[in-house]
Amino acid sequence: MAQVTKIDVKTTSQKYRIHIGEELVKRLNQILNESGSSERHVIVSSQPIWNIHGSAIQTALGKTDLVLIPDGETAKNLNTIATIYESLIKLGADRSTTIIAVGGGVVGDVAGFAAASFLRGIKLAHIPTTLLAQVDSSIGGKVGVNHELGKNLIGAFHQPIVVIADPIFLQTLPRREFRAGLYEIVKYGVIASQSLFTQIHDELDKIFQCKPEVLSKIIAESCRIKADVVSKDERESGIRRILNFGHTVGHAIEAVTEYRRFRHGEAVAYGMLAASYIAMKRDLFSSDNHTALFSLVSQMGPLPSVSDLSISTLLKAIYRDKKIINGKLHMVLPIRLGETTIVNDLNETELREAIESIGVPKDT
Repeated sequence: MAQVTKIDVKTTSQKYRIHIGEELVKRLNQILNESGSSERHVIVSSQPIWNIHGSAIQTALGKTDLVLIPDGETAKNLNTIATIYESLIKLGADRSTTIIAVGGGVVGDVAGFAAASFLRGIKLAHIPTTLLAQVDSSIGGKVGVNHELGKNLIGAFHQPIVVIADPIFLQTLPRREFRAGLYEIVKYGVIASQSLFTQIHDELDKIFQCKPEVLSKIIAESCRIKADVVSKDERESGIRRILNFGHTVGHAIEAVTEYRRFRHGEAVAYGMLAASYIAMKRDLFSSDNHTALFSLVSQMGPLPSVSDLSISTLLKAIYRDKKIINGKLHMVLPIRLGETTIVNDLNETELREAIESIGVPKDT
C-alpha cells in the first residue's frame, strides 16, 4: 500500500485528521468509520465530478444517497443551499446524518454551509478532488456562499470530521484547474515556507507531470502549514489572517467578473503579485523576491487577461470585502519568502499602482 500521511488539526470546536495518500479512495468506509461518521451518508457533488469519480466512490461506500448541485463558482449561492435543504428533507436526513462533500472548493464550501446550518449543524466529511481543495478549502472549517456584491460574504465556521485527500483524483484535472491549485501552494511558500517555494520552482516539471512522490510532498507540506495556522486561530482573529495573502485583490477580481472568468487560484495569483508589489514599494520585500514570485507565477502558465477591468471598479469591490475591520482595510504583505506582515494603513494611490502593475489599465 502506498504511504499515507496523517496530519491532525486541533481546534477548539473539533479535532480531526487529514489523510493524504494514493488509493485512499478504496478505504473510504474504513476511514469514515474511524473518524466518527454516522452510518447514514448523503453525498453532495456536481454532475461533472460525479461522472468522473462517482463509480470509484460508490464502489467504496456502497449505495449512498446523492445530491447533485450545478457546477462552478456561479453555483455558490443561497439558491443552491435551498436546493440541498430540500433534498435533505425529502431524503429524511436527521442529526445523525453525515454530509460527504465530493468535489472542489465550491462543492466543499456549499456542502459545508448546508451541513453547518441544516438542523443547526450535522457532521461533514471532505473528499476533495481538486488540488486547491486538497491543500486549502477543505481544511479549516470555512464554509459559505457568495453574494453578488462580494465573495464569501455569507457563511460560517464548521469543521469537518475528516479530510481524505487522494492524489489519484488529480490525474483527471484539466491543466488549468491543476495550475489554479498550484498557485495556492505558492501562497503557502510565500507566507510560511521558503523551502516549499524553492521546491515548486525546482520541480515544476515533475509537479505538472503529477509525479506521486513529488505531488504528495507538496500537498502534505501545504496541509501541515494550514493545519498549524488553523489550530492556533480557528476563527481568523489573529495569525489565520496570513492565509488571506493575495485574496484582497483576488476576491475583487472574482467579484467584478461575476465569478465566471477566473478560477479562484488564478485571481489569488494576481492578488499575490499586487500585494508583493506594494510590499516591494514599501521596502518590506526585496525586488529580487518580488521578481522570483513574478517569475514563478509566469512559468506556471498564462493567466486570463485583466486588461479590460477597471481599477475604480476593483477598488469598490475591495472596500466591500470582509477584510475591512473598523473601517480599515487589512492586507497581508510579504516581508521575505516564508514570512508576512499585516498592514492597515494602505492608501488608494498604493492600491491603484499595485492593480496597474498586474495589467489593469489606468482609468480614463
